[in-house]
Amino acid sequence: MIRTLLKSVREYKVYAILSPIFVSFEVVLECLIPFVITELGTAIENNAGMWGAGTSWDTFGIGQYALILVAMAILSLLCGALAGLFCSRASAGFAKNLRKDVYYKVQEFSFENIDKFSTPSLVTRMTTDITNVQLSFMMLIRVAVRSPLMMIFSVIMAFVMGGSLAWIFVGVIFPLAGILLLIMWRTLPLFRRLFKKYDNLNESIQENVSGIRVVKAYVREDYEKKKFDDAATDLQRDFTKAERILAWNNPVMQFFFYGVLSTVLFLGSYLIFQNTGLNVWSVSQLIVYGMQILMSLMMFSMVFAMIVMSIESSRRICEVLREESTLHSPENALTEVADGSIDFENVNFKYSTTAERNVLENINLHINSGETIGIIGGTGSSKTSLVNLISRLYDVTDGSVKVGGRDVREYDLEALRNQVAVVLQKNVLFSGTIKENLRWGNAHATDEELLEACRLAQADEFIQTFPDKYDTYIEQGGTNVSGGQKQRLCIARALLKKPKILILDDSTSAVDTHTDALIRKAFREYIPSTTKIIIAQRTSSVEDADRIIVLDGGKIVAAGTHEELLGTNEIYTEVYNTQNKGGKVASESEAAEGGDSDAR
Repeated sequence: MIRTLLKSVREYKVYAILSPIFVSFEVVLECLIPFVITELGTAIENNAGMWGAGTSWDTFGIGQYALILVAMAILSLLCGALAGLFCSRASAGFAKNLRKDVYYKVQEFSFENIDKFSTPSLVTRMTTDITNVQLSFMMLIRVAVRSPLMMIFSVIMAFVMGGSLAWIFVGVIFPLAGILLLIMWRTLPLFRRLFKKYDNLNESIQENVSGIRVVKAYVREDYEKKKFDDAATDLQRDFTKAERILAWNNPVMQFFFYGVLSTVLFLGSYLIFQNTGLNVWSVSQLIVYGMQILMSLMMFSMVFAMIVMSIESSRRICEVLREESTLHSPENALTEVADGSIDFENVNFKYSTTAERNVLENINLHINSGETIGIIGGTGSSKTSLVNLISRLYDVTDGSVKVGGRDVREYDLEALRNQVAVVLQKNVLFSGTIKENLRWGNAHATDEELLEACRLAQADEFIQTFPDKYDTYIEQGGTNVSGGQKQRLCIARALLKKPKILILDDSTSAVDTHTDALIRKAFREYIPSTTKIIIAQRTSSVEDADRIIVLDGGKIVAAGTHEELLGTNEIYTEVYNTQNKGGKVASESEAAEGGDSDAR
Protein backbone atom coordinates (compact mmCIF):
# COMPACT_ATOMS: atom_id res chain seq x y z
CA MET A 1 0.00 0.00 0.00
CA ILE A 2 2.80 2.43 0.93
CA ARG A 3 4.68 1.63 -2.27
CA THR A 4 1.56 2.36 -4.32
CA LEU A 5 1.06 5.75 -2.67
CA LEU A 6 4.73 6.78 -2.82
CA LYS A 7 4.66 6.50 -6.61
CA SER A 8 2.77 9.80 -6.55
CA VAL A 9 5.64 11.69 -4.86
CA ARG A 10 7.60 11.80 -8.13
CA GLU A 11 9.16 15.26 -8.75
CA TYR A 12 8.71 16.18 -5.07
CA LYS A 13 10.99 13.37 -3.91
CA VAL A 14 13.91 15.80 -3.33
CA TYR A 15 11.78 17.93 -0.99
CA ALA A 16 10.59 14.79 0.81
CA ILE A 17 14.23 13.79 1.42
CA LEU A 18 15.53 17.25 2.37
CA SER A 19 12.83 17.79 4.99
CA PRO A 20 13.94 14.95 7.34
CA ILE A 21 17.61 15.86 6.78
CA PHE A 22 17.07 19.42 8.05
CA VAL A 23 14.85 18.09 10.83
CA SER A 24 17.76 15.90 11.96
CA PHE A 25 20.10 18.92 12.10
CA GLU A 26 17.46 20.85 14.03
CA VAL A 27 17.09 18.05 16.58
CA VAL A 28 20.85 17.70 17.12
CA LEU A 29 21.20 21.43 17.73
CA GLU A 30 18.23 21.52 20.11
CA CYS A 31 19.72 18.65 22.12
CA LEU A 32 23.15 20.31 22.30
CA ILE A 33 21.84 23.69 23.51
CA PRO A 34 20.92 22.42 27.05
CA PHE A 35 24.36 20.73 27.24
CA VAL A 36 26.12 24.03 26.44
CA ILE A 37 23.94 25.84 29.00
CA THR A 38 24.91 23.24 31.61
CA GLU A 39 28.58 23.74 30.79
CA LEU A 40 28.09 27.49 31.15
CA GLY A 41 26.34 27.10 34.50
CA THR A 42 28.96 24.69 35.81
CA ALA A 43 31.73 27.05 34.74
CA ILE A 44 30.06 29.96 36.52
CA GLU A 45 29.53 27.82 39.59
CA ASN A 46 33.17 26.76 39.62
CA ASN A 47 34.36 30.26 38.63
CA ALA A 48 36.29 28.62 35.80
CA GLY A 49 37.18 30.00 32.40
CA MET A 50 35.79 28.66 29.24
CA TRP A 51 38.78 26.44 28.62
CA GLY A 52 39.10 24.95 32.06
CA ALA A 53 39.56 25.57 35.76
CA GLY A 54 42.89 27.27 35.35
CA THR A 55 41.70 30.35 33.53
CA SER A 56 39.95 33.41 34.92
CA TRP A 57 36.23 33.88 34.40
CA ASP A 58 35.35 37.18 32.72
CA THR A 59 32.95 38.92 30.38
CA PHE A 60 34.88 37.63 27.38
CA GLY A 61 34.22 34.02 28.42
CA ILE A 62 30.52 34.66 28.90
CA GLY A 63 30.44 36.35 25.50
CA GLN A 64 31.97 33.29 23.87
CA TYR A 65 29.30 31.04 25.36
CA ALA A 66 26.62 33.53 24.35
CA LEU A 67 27.86 33.61 20.75
CA ILE A 68 27.86 29.80 20.60
CA LEU A 69 24.31 29.63 21.97
CA VAL A 70 23.05 32.35 19.60
CA ALA A 71 24.69 30.65 16.62
CA MET A 72 23.18 27.28 17.57
CA ALA A 73 19.75 28.85 18.08
CA ILE A 74 19.89 30.63 14.69
CA LEU A 75 21.05 27.44 12.94
CA SER A 76 18.30 25.47 14.66
CA LEU A 77 15.72 28.05 13.61
CA LEU A 78 17.01 28.05 10.03
CA CYS A 79 16.97 24.24 9.84
CA GLY A 80 13.43 24.18 11.27
CA ALA A 81 12.21 26.77 8.76
CA LEU A 82 13.77 24.95 5.80
CA ALA A 83 12.37 21.64 7.04
CA GLY A 84 8.90 23.19 7.24
CA LEU A 85 9.23 24.72 3.76
CA PHE A 86 10.36 21.46 2.14
CA CYS A 87 7.75 19.49 4.07
CA SER A 88 4.89 21.71 2.90
CA ARG A 89 6.05 21.58 -0.72
CA ALA A 90 6.47 17.81 -0.63
CA SER A 91 3.09 17.11 1.01
CA ALA A 92 1.12 19.55 -1.17
CA GLY A 93 2.80 18.24 -4.32
CA PHE A 94 2.20 14.65 -3.24
CA ALA A 95 -1.52 15.37 -2.73
CA LYS A 96 -1.72 17.10 -6.12
CA ASN A 97 -0.13 14.12 -7.89
CA LEU A 98 -2.26 11.66 -5.94
CA ARG A 99 -5.49 13.42 -6.94
CA LYS A 100 -4.31 13.53 -10.53
CA ASP A 101 -3.42 9.82 -10.47
CA VAL A 102 -6.79 8.82 -8.99
CA TYR A 103 -8.68 11.03 -11.45
CA TYR A 104 -6.75 9.74 -14.46
CA LYS A 105 -7.25 6.17 -13.23
CA VAL A 106 -11.01 6.69 -13.05
CA GLN A 107 -10.95 8.04 -16.61
CA GLU A 108 -9.42 4.73 -17.74
CA PHE A 109 -12.12 2.64 -16.07
CA SER A 110 -14.64 0.72 -18.09
CA PHE A 111 -18.31 0.95 -17.20
CA GLU A 112 -17.88 -2.32 -15.32
CA ASN A 113 -15.18 -0.76 -13.12
CA ILE A 114 -17.27 2.34 -12.52
CA ASP A 115 -20.21 0.15 -11.49
CA LYS A 116 -17.97 -1.23 -8.74
CA PHE A 117 -17.38 2.22 -7.18
CA SER A 118 -20.26 4.58 -6.52
CA THR A 119 -19.91 8.24 -7.51
CA PRO A 120 -20.12 9.52 -3.89
CA SER A 121 -17.43 7.03 -2.89
CA LEU A 122 -15.07 8.24 -5.62
CA VAL A 123 -15.71 11.86 -4.60
CA THR A 124 -14.88 11.04 -0.96
CA ARG A 125 -11.70 9.23 -2.00
CA MET A 126 -10.47 12.18 -4.06
CA THR A 127 -11.26 14.76 -1.36
CA THR A 128 -11.47 13.64 2.28
CA ASP A 129 -9.31 10.53 1.92
CA ILE A 130 -6.50 12.25 0.02
CA THR A 131 -6.53 15.15 2.51
CA ASN A 132 -6.06 12.65 5.36
CA VAL A 133 -3.19 10.97 3.53
CA GLN A 134 -1.60 14.36 2.77
CA LEU A 135 -1.65 15.33 6.46
CA SER A 136 -0.17 11.97 7.44
CA PHE A 137 2.56 12.27 4.82
CA MET A 138 3.41 15.76 6.09
CA MET A 139 3.70 14.45 9.64
CA LEU A 140 5.69 11.39 8.58
CA ILE A 141 8.46 13.34 6.83
CA ARG A 142 8.75 15.89 9.62
CA VAL A 143 7.15 15.15 12.99
CA ALA A 144 7.58 11.36 12.72
CA VAL A 145 11.28 11.93 12.01
CA ARG A 146 11.69 14.61 14.64
CA SER A 147 9.98 12.70 17.48
CA PRO A 148 12.09 9.49 17.53
CA LEU A 149 15.33 11.39 16.85
CA MET A 150 14.57 13.87 19.61
CA MET A 151 13.76 11.00 21.94
CA ILE A 152 16.94 9.06 21.10
CA PHE A 153 19.29 12.05 21.37
CA SER A 154 17.55 13.31 24.50
CA VAL A 155 17.88 9.88 26.17
CA ILE A 156 21.59 9.80 25.28
CA MET A 157 22.13 13.32 26.64
CA ALA A 158 20.05 12.46 29.73
CA PHE A 159 22.45 9.61 30.51
CA VAL A 160 25.38 11.98 29.94
CA MET A 161 23.89 14.58 32.26
CA GLY A 162 22.13 12.47 34.88
CA GLY A 163 23.63 9.00 34.76
CA SER A 164 21.38 6.24 36.06
CA LEU A 165 18.63 8.77 36.79
CA ALA A 166 17.88 8.76 33.05
CA TRP A 167 16.50 5.22 33.30
CA ILE A 168 13.29 6.78 34.57
CA PHE A 169 12.63 8.22 31.11
CA VAL A 170 13.43 4.94 29.39
CA GLY A 171 11.05 3.14 31.72
CA VAL A 172 8.00 5.14 30.62
CA ILE A 173 8.53 4.60 26.87
CA PHE A 174 7.34 0.98 26.80
CA PRO A 175 4.06 1.35 28.72
CA LEU A 176 3.24 4.43 26.67
CA ALA A 177 3.90 2.54 23.43
CA GLY A 178 1.63 -0.28 24.64
CA ILE A 179 -1.20 2.16 25.39
CA LEU A 180 -0.84 3.77 21.94
CA LEU A 181 -1.04 0.38 20.24
CA LEU A 182 -4.16 -0.45 22.27
CA ILE A 183 -5.80 2.80 21.17
CA MET A 184 -4.91 2.05 17.55
CA TRP A 185 -6.38 -1.44 17.80
CA ARG A 186 -9.66 -0.02 19.15
CA THR A 187 -10.07 2.90 16.73
CA LEU A 188 -9.02 1.41 13.38
CA PRO A 189 -12.28 -0.57 12.84
CA LEU A 190 -14.27 2.56 13.72
CA PHE A 191 -12.50 4.67 11.10
CA ARG A 192 -12.99 1.93 8.51
CA ARG A 193 -16.73 2.14 9.17
CA LEU A 194 -16.62 5.95 9.27
CA PHE A 195 -15.45 6.42 5.70
CA LYS A 196 -18.23 4.24 4.37
CA LYS A 197 -20.62 6.59 6.15
CA TYR A 198 -18.89 9.56 4.51
CA ASP A 199 -19.88 7.91 1.21
CA ASN A 200 -23.51 7.70 2.36
CA LEU A 201 -23.47 11.37 3.36
CA ASN A 202 -22.07 12.42 -0.03
CA GLU A 203 -24.63 10.22 -1.76
CA SER A 204 -27.44 12.00 0.09
CA ILE A 205 -26.07 15.41 -0.98
CA GLN A 206 -25.52 14.34 -4.59
CA GLU A 207 -29.00 12.89 -4.98
CA ASN A 208 -30.62 15.94 -3.45
CA VAL A 209 -28.68 18.44 -5.58
CA SER A 210 -29.03 16.55 -8.87
CA GLY A 211 -32.71 15.81 -8.25
CA ILE A 212 -33.64 19.17 -6.76
CA ARG A 213 -36.46 19.72 -9.27
CA VAL A 214 -38.05 16.39 -8.40
CA VAL A 215 -37.66 17.08 -4.68
CA LYS A 216 -39.43 20.43 -4.99
CA ALA A 217 -42.06 19.12 -7.39
CA TYR A 218 -43.09 16.44 -4.90
CA VAL A 219 -42.60 18.73 -1.87
CA ARG A 220 -40.11 16.32 -0.32
CA GLU A 221 -37.74 18.91 1.17
CA ASP A 222 -38.48 17.82 4.75
CA TYR A 223 -37.86 14.19 3.84
CA GLU A 224 -34.51 15.03 2.22
CA LYS A 225 -33.53 17.16 5.21
CA LYS A 226 -34.30 14.27 7.56
CA LYS A 227 -32.40 11.87 5.31
CA PHE A 228 -29.34 14.13 5.38
CA ASP A 229 -29.69 14.74 9.12
CA ASP A 230 -29.84 10.99 9.78
CA ALA A 231 -26.69 10.39 7.69
CA ALA A 232 -24.86 13.29 9.39
CA THR A 233 -25.96 12.17 12.87
CA ASP A 234 -24.88 8.59 12.19
CA LEU A 235 -21.48 9.88 11.04
CA GLN A 236 -21.19 12.14 14.09
CA ARG A 237 -22.01 9.28 16.45
CA ASP A 238 -19.23 7.03 15.19
CA PHE A 239 -16.75 9.88 14.79
CA THR A 240 -17.39 10.98 18.38
CA LYS A 241 -16.83 7.44 19.59
CA ALA A 242 -13.53 7.18 17.69
CA GLU A 243 -12.35 10.62 18.84
CA ARG A 244 -13.31 9.81 22.43
CA ILE A 245 -10.94 6.85 22.35
CA LEU A 246 -8.19 8.88 20.66
CA ALA A 247 -8.67 11.62 23.27
CA TRP A 248 -7.10 9.31 25.85
CA ASN A 249 -3.74 10.16 24.27
CA ASN A 250 -3.49 13.53 26.03
CA PRO A 251 -4.41 12.59 29.62
CA VAL A 252 -2.21 9.48 29.44
CA MET A 253 0.70 11.57 28.17
CA GLN A 254 0.08 14.24 30.84
CA PHE A 255 -0.04 11.60 33.58
CA PHE A 256 3.31 10.12 32.59
CA PHE A 257 4.79 13.56 31.96
CA TYR A 258 4.07 14.98 35.40
CA GLY A 259 4.73 11.65 37.08
CA VAL A 260 8.22 11.45 35.57
CA LEU A 261 8.86 15.14 36.28
CA SER A 262 7.97 14.70 39.96
CA THR A 263 10.09 11.56 40.25
CA VAL A 264 13.15 13.23 38.68
CA LEU A 265 12.80 16.28 40.91
CA PHE A 266 12.49 14.14 44.03
CA LEU A 267 15.33 11.74 43.23
CA GLY A 268 17.52 14.48 41.75
CA SER A 269 17.20 16.62 44.86
CA TYR A 270 17.97 13.61 47.03
CA LEU A 271 21.09 12.74 45.00
CA ILE A 272 22.32 16.36 45.11
CA PHE A 273 22.08 16.42 48.93
CA GLN A 274 23.88 13.07 49.03
CA ASN A 275 26.83 14.61 47.12
CA THR A 276 26.75 11.96 44.41
CA GLY A 277 28.30 14.27 41.81
CA LEU A 278 25.08 15.71 40.49
CA ASN A 279 24.55 19.46 40.70
CA VAL A 280 21.59 21.75 40.25
CA TRP A 281 22.57 22.53 36.67
CA SER A 282 22.71 18.85 35.70
CA VAL A 283 19.32 18.10 37.26
CA SER A 284 17.69 21.16 35.69
CA GLN A 285 18.93 20.21 32.25
CA LEU A 286 18.00 16.59 32.90
CA ILE A 287 14.45 17.85 33.42
CA VAL A 288 14.72 19.72 30.11
CA TYR A 289 15.76 16.50 28.35
CA GLY A 290 12.97 14.67 30.12
CA MET A 291 10.48 17.24 28.84
CA GLN A 292 11.89 16.80 25.34
CA ILE A 293 11.52 13.02 25.59
CA LEU A 294 7.93 13.24 26.76
CA MET A 295 7.06 16.00 24.27
CA SER A 296 8.48 13.77 21.56
CA LEU A 297 6.18 11.00 22.72
CA MET A 298 3.27 13.44 22.76
CA MET A 299 4.05 14.58 19.22
CA PHE A 300 4.36 10.96 18.19
CA SER A 301 0.91 10.31 19.65
CA MET A 302 -0.46 13.08 17.40
CA VAL A 303 1.23 11.47 14.41
CA PHE A 304 -0.11 8.15 15.53
CA ALA A 305 -3.69 9.50 15.71
CA MET A 306 -3.40 10.96 12.21
CA ILE A 307 -1.93 7.72 10.84
CA VAL A 308 -4.78 5.71 12.38
CA MET A 309 -7.25 7.94 10.53
CA SER A 310 -5.33 7.75 7.27
CA ILE A 311 -4.79 3.97 7.17
CA GLU A 312 -8.34 3.38 6.00
CA SER A 313 -8.10 6.38 3.65
CA SER A 314 -4.91 4.95 2.17
CA ARG A 315 -6.56 1.57 1.65
CA ARG A 316 -9.51 3.17 -0.16
CA ILE A 317 -7.23 5.24 -2.42
CA CYS A 318 -5.06 2.23 -3.25
CA GLU A 319 -8.20 0.27 -4.04
CA VAL A 320 -8.86 2.72 -6.89
CA LEU A 321 -5.22 2.96 -8.02
CA ARG A 322 -4.84 -0.83 -8.14
CA GLU A 323 -8.10 -1.42 -9.96
CA GLU A 324 -7.36 -2.52 -13.51
CA SER A 325 -9.73 -1.67 -16.31
CA THR A 326 -11.60 -4.71 -17.56
CA LEU A 327 -11.22 -3.35 -21.11
CA HIS A 328 -7.87 -3.06 -22.85
CA SER A 329 -6.70 -2.40 -26.36
CA PRO A 330 -4.91 -5.52 -27.65
CA GLU A 331 -1.34 -5.54 -28.94
CA ASN A 332 -1.12 -4.58 -32.61
CA ALA A 333 -4.69 -3.33 -32.37
CA LEU A 334 -6.62 -2.32 -35.46
CA THR A 335 -6.86 1.45 -35.90
CA GLU A 336 -9.09 1.64 -38.97
CA VAL A 337 -12.76 0.67 -39.09
CA ALA A 338 -13.59 -0.56 -42.59
CA ASP A 339 -17.28 0.36 -42.62
CA GLY A 340 -20.37 0.63 -40.44
CA SER A 341 -21.53 -2.98 -40.68
CA ILE A 342 -22.38 -4.68 -37.36
CA ASP A 343 -22.70 -8.35 -36.50
CA PHE A 344 -23.96 -9.91 -33.28
CA GLU A 345 -23.04 -13.60 -33.26
CA ASN A 346 -24.52 -15.80 -30.49
CA VAL A 347 -24.15 -12.97 -27.98
CA ASN A 348 -24.90 -13.50 -24.30
CA PHE A 349 -24.20 -10.75 -21.80
CA LYS A 350 -24.49 -10.09 -18.08
CA TYR A 351 -23.06 -7.22 -16.04
CA SER A 352 -21.46 -9.36 -13.37
CA THR A 353 -19.85 -12.78 -13.51
CA THR A 354 -21.82 -13.67 -10.38
CA ALA A 355 -25.19 -12.67 -11.90
CA GLU A 356 -27.68 -15.50 -12.07
CA ARG A 357 -29.09 -14.71 -15.51
CA ASN A 358 -28.06 -12.97 -18.69
CA VAL A 359 -29.22 -9.46 -19.55
CA LEU A 360 -28.97 -10.31 -23.26
CA GLU A 361 -29.40 -13.85 -24.49
CA ASN A 362 -28.74 -15.55 -27.83
CA ILE A 363 -28.53 -12.36 -29.89
CA ASN A 364 -27.88 -12.93 -33.60
CA LEU A 365 -28.16 -9.87 -35.80
CA HIS A 366 -26.53 -8.52 -38.96
CA ILE A 367 -26.70 -4.81 -39.81
CA ASN A 368 -25.46 -3.59 -43.18
CA SER A 369 -23.30 -0.48 -43.43
CA GLY A 370 -25.50 2.59 -43.96
CA GLU A 371 -28.65 0.81 -42.82
CA THR A 372 -31.10 2.51 -40.44
CA ILE A 373 -32.19 0.23 -37.62
CA GLY A 374 -34.89 0.98 -35.10
CA ILE A 375 -34.94 -0.75 -31.72
CA ILE A 376 -38.09 -0.80 -29.67
CA GLY A 377 -39.17 -2.63 -26.55
CA GLY A 378 -40.50 -2.17 -23.07
CA THR A 379 -38.63 -0.68 -20.15
CA GLY A 380 -35.98 -3.14 -19.00
CA SER A 381 -35.82 -5.02 -22.30
CA SER A 382 -32.04 -4.28 -22.52
CA LYS A 383 -32.10 -1.97 -25.52
CA THR A 384 -29.23 0.18 -24.20
CA SER A 385 -27.31 -2.90 -23.10
CA LEU A 386 -27.36 -4.09 -26.71
CA VAL A 387 -25.88 -0.92 -28.20
CA ASN A 388 -23.31 -0.55 -25.39
CA LEU A 389 -21.60 -3.64 -26.75
CA ILE A 390 -21.03 -2.00 -30.15
CA SER A 391 -18.67 0.70 -28.85
CA ARG A 392 -17.25 -1.81 -26.35
CA LEU A 393 -18.40 0.01 -23.25
CA TYR A 394 -18.85 -3.55 -21.99
CA ASP A 395 -17.50 -6.84 -23.33
CA VAL A 396 -19.80 -9.71 -24.21
CA THR A 397 -19.99 -12.66 -21.85
CA ASP A 398 -20.29 -15.14 -24.73
CA GLY A 399 -20.18 -14.79 -28.50
CA SER A 400 -18.82 -11.81 -30.39
CA VAL A 401 -19.75 -8.37 -31.70
CA LYS A 402 -18.16 -7.34 -34.99
CA VAL A 403 -17.85 -3.88 -36.51
CA GLY A 404 -16.59 -3.56 -40.06
CA GLY A 405 -16.21 -7.33 -40.17
CA ARG A 406 -13.77 -7.50 -37.22
CA ASP A 407 -14.38 -8.33 -33.57
CA VAL A 408 -14.58 -5.13 -31.51
CA ARG A 409 -11.97 -6.63 -29.14
CA GLU A 410 -9.42 -6.44 -31.96
CA TYR A 411 -9.68 -2.66 -32.27
CA ASP A 412 -7.86 0.06 -30.44
CA LEU A 413 -10.50 1.41 -28.05
CA GLU A 414 -9.98 5.04 -29.05
CA ALA A 415 -10.10 4.24 -32.76
CA LEU A 416 -13.28 2.19 -32.36
CA ARG A 417 -15.10 4.79 -30.26
CA ASN A 418 -14.12 7.58 -32.64
CA GLN A 419 -16.11 5.75 -35.31
CA VAL A 420 -19.11 4.97 -33.09
CA ALA A 421 -20.93 8.11 -31.93
CA VAL A 422 -23.46 7.62 -29.15
CA VAL A 423 -26.09 10.12 -28.05
CA LEU A 424 -26.89 8.79 -24.62
CA GLN A 425 -30.28 8.49 -23.03
CA LYS A 426 -29.23 10.94 -20.30
CA ASN A 427 -28.00 13.99 -22.19
CA VAL A 428 -25.08 15.80 -20.61
CA LEU A 429 -23.87 19.29 -21.45
CA PHE A 430 -20.87 20.80 -19.71
CA SER A 431 -20.41 24.35 -18.46
CA GLY A 432 -19.04 26.45 -21.30
CA THR A 433 -20.21 27.97 -24.56
CA ILE A 434 -22.26 26.12 -27.16
CA LYS A 435 -19.17 26.00 -29.38
CA GLU A 436 -17.08 24.45 -26.61
CA ASN A 437 -19.74 21.81 -25.96
CA LEU A 438 -20.07 20.95 -29.66
CA ARG A 439 -16.31 20.61 -30.06
CA TRP A 440 -16.36 17.68 -27.65
CA GLY A 441 -17.30 15.77 -30.79
CA ASN A 442 -14.41 17.23 -32.78
CA ALA A 443 -11.94 19.56 -31.11
CA HIS A 444 -10.73 20.88 -34.48
CA ALA A 445 -14.15 21.46 -36.07
CA THR A 446 -14.52 24.72 -38.01
CA ASP A 447 -17.39 27.13 -37.51
CA GLU A 448 -18.85 25.93 -40.83
CA GLU A 449 -18.81 22.32 -39.62
CA LEU A 450 -20.49 23.35 -36.37
CA LEU A 451 -23.20 25.15 -38.34
CA GLU A 452 -23.77 22.16 -40.65
CA ALA A 453 -24.04 19.69 -37.74
CA CYS A 454 -26.51 21.94 -35.92
CA ARG A 455 -28.64 22.31 -39.03
CA LEU A 456 -28.82 18.53 -39.41
CA ALA A 457 -29.79 18.20 -35.73
CA GLN A 458 -32.37 21.03 -36.09
CA ALA A 459 -30.48 23.01 -33.44
CA ASP A 460 -29.36 26.01 -35.49
CA GLU A 461 -32.83 27.53 -35.48
CA PHE A 462 -33.06 28.01 -31.70
CA ILE A 463 -29.33 28.84 -31.36
CA GLN A 464 -29.82 31.83 -33.67
CA THR A 465 -32.44 33.21 -31.29
CA PHE A 466 -29.88 33.55 -28.49
CA PRO A 467 -28.20 36.98 -28.21
CA ASP A 468 -24.71 35.43 -28.29
CA LYS A 469 -25.71 32.65 -30.70
CA TYR A 470 -22.97 29.97 -30.70
CA ASP A 471 -21.05 31.81 -27.97
CA THR A 472 -24.00 31.47 -25.59
CA TYR A 473 -22.83 30.15 -22.23
CA ILE A 474 -24.31 26.83 -21.13
CA GLU A 475 -24.67 26.43 -17.38
CA GLN A 476 -23.48 23.26 -15.66
CA GLY A 477 -25.73 20.39 -16.72
CA GLY A 478 -27.37 22.54 -19.40
CA THR A 479 -29.88 23.99 -16.97
CA ASN A 480 -30.46 27.13 -19.07
CA VAL A 481 -31.74 25.20 -22.12
CA SER A 482 -34.79 22.99 -22.46
CA GLY A 483 -34.73 19.20 -22.66
CA GLY A 484 -35.40 19.23 -26.41
CA GLN A 485 -32.71 21.83 -27.05
CA LYS A 486 -30.25 19.83 -24.97
CA GLN A 487 -30.99 16.68 -26.99
CA ARG A 488 -30.49 18.46 -30.32
CA LEU A 489 -27.16 19.91 -29.17
CA CYS A 490 -26.02 16.43 -28.12
CA ILE A 491 -27.01 15.03 -31.54
CA ALA A 492 -25.05 17.80 -33.27
CA ARG A 493 -22.06 17.04 -31.06
CA ALA A 494 -22.18 13.38 -32.12
CA LEU A 495 -22.49 14.28 -35.82
CA LEU A 496 -19.26 16.32 -35.63
CA LYS A 497 -17.36 13.07 -35.09
CA LYS A 498 -18.40 12.05 -38.62
CA PRO A 499 -18.80 8.47 -37.41
CA LYS A 500 -19.42 5.33 -39.38
CA ILE A 501 -22.04 4.31 -36.80
CA LEU A 502 -24.46 6.70 -35.08
CA ILE A 503 -26.47 5.46 -32.09
CA LEU A 504 -29.40 7.51 -30.79
CA ASP A 505 -30.48 6.10 -27.44
CA ASP A 506 -33.99 7.53 -27.03
CA SER A 507 -32.37 10.90 -27.72
CA THR A 508 -35.33 12.56 -29.45
CA SER A 509 -37.91 11.82 -26.77
CA ALA A 510 -38.06 15.46 -25.63
CA VAL A 511 -38.57 16.96 -29.12
CA ASP A 512 -41.89 17.18 -30.90
CA THR A 513 -42.76 14.67 -33.63
CA HIS A 514 -42.33 17.24 -36.41
CA THR A 515 -38.75 18.08 -35.35
CA ASP A 516 -38.08 14.39 -34.87
CA ALA A 517 -39.16 13.74 -38.45
CA LEU A 518 -36.95 16.58 -39.74
CA ILE A 519 -33.92 15.12 -37.92
CA ARG A 520 -34.51 11.67 -39.42
CA LYS A 521 -35.02 13.19 -42.87
CA ALA A 522 -31.70 15.04 -42.58
CA PHE A 523 -29.99 11.79 -41.62
CA ARG A 524 -31.35 10.01 -44.70
CA GLU A 525 -30.36 12.79 -47.08
CA TYR A 526 -26.99 13.95 -45.73
CA ILE A 527 -25.40 10.92 -44.02
CA PRO A 528 -26.74 7.94 -46.03
CA SER A 529 -23.51 5.92 -45.64
CA THR A 530 -23.58 6.15 -41.83
CA THR A 531 -25.19 3.23 -40.02
CA LYS A 532 -27.92 4.62 -37.80
CA ILE A 533 -29.37 2.81 -34.79
CA ILE A 534 -32.36 4.52 -33.20
CA ILE A 535 -33.65 3.37 -29.83
CA ALA A 536 -37.09 4.82 -29.25
CA GLN A 537 -40.28 4.54 -27.28
CA ARG A 538 -42.36 6.16 -30.04
CA THR A 539 -43.12 4.03 -33.07
CA SER A 540 -43.17 7.23 -35.16
CA SER A 541 -39.42 7.59 -34.52
CA VAL A 542 -38.66 4.23 -36.18
CA GLU A 543 -41.45 3.86 -38.76
CA ASP A 544 -39.21 4.72 -41.71
CA ALA A 545 -36.27 2.57 -40.52
CA ASP A 546 -35.00 -0.13 -42.89
CA ARG A 547 -35.62 -2.65 -40.14
CA ILE A 548 -37.10 -2.54 -36.65
CA ILE A 549 -35.84 -4.85 -33.92
CA VAL A 550 -38.27 -5.72 -31.13
CA LEU A 551 -36.63 -6.67 -27.83
CA ASP A 552 -38.33 -8.35 -24.91
CA GLY A 553 -36.59 -9.72 -21.83
CA GLY A 554 -33.16 -9.38 -23.44
CA LYS A 555 -34.11 -11.40 -26.52
CA ILE A 556 -34.92 -10.44 -30.09
CA VAL A 557 -38.53 -11.49 -30.53
CA ALA A 558 -39.16 -9.92 -33.96
CA ALA A 559 -37.44 -8.03 -36.77
CA GLY A 560 -38.80 -6.40 -39.90
CA THR A 561 -40.17 -3.21 -41.38
CA HIS A 562 -42.98 -1.18 -39.85
CA GLU A 563 -45.52 -2.74 -42.21
CA GLU A 564 -44.26 -6.27 -41.56
CA LEU A 565 -44.39 -5.94 -37.78
CA LEU A 566 -47.71 -4.15 -37.66
CA GLY A 567 -50.31 -6.83 -37.14
CA THR A 568 -47.79 -9.71 -36.90
CA ASN A 569 -45.97 -8.83 -33.69
CA GLU A 570 -48.08 -8.39 -30.58
CA ILE A 571 -45.65 -6.11 -28.72
CA TYR A 572 -45.11 -3.73 -31.62
CA THR A 573 -48.79 -3.64 -32.55
CA GLU A 574 -49.81 -2.91 -28.97
CA VAL A 575 -47.33 -0.03 -28.69
CA TYR A 576 -48.45 1.39 -32.04
CA ASN A 577 -52.14 1.17 -31.20
CA THR A 578 -51.61 2.73 -27.79
CA GLN A 579 -49.79 5.69 -29.29
CA ASN A 580 -51.89 6.22 -32.39
CA LYS A 581 -55.44 5.15 -31.53
CA GLY A 582 -56.05 6.87 -28.21
CA GLY A 583 -55.29 3.91 -25.96
CA LYS A 584 -55.79 4.29 -22.23
CA VAL A 585 -52.08 4.10 -21.50
CA ALA A 586 -50.28 7.23 -22.66
CA SER A 587 -46.83 6.94 -24.11
CA GLU A 588 -44.36 7.58 -21.33
CA SER A 589 -41.80 9.07 -23.67
CA GLU A 590 -44.27 11.70 -24.87
CA ALA A 591 -44.60 12.97 -21.33
CA ALA A 592 -41.08 12.48 -19.99
CA GLU A 593 -38.45 15.06 -20.77
CA GLY A 594 -35.60 12.61 -21.04
CA GLY A 595 -37.50 9.48 -22.06
CA ASP A 596 -37.92 6.38 -19.95
CA SER A 597 -35.97 3.74 -21.79
CA ASP A 598 -33.86 1.39 -19.76
CA ALA A 599 -30.64 3.02 -18.60
CA ARG A 600 -28.90 -0.11 -19.59
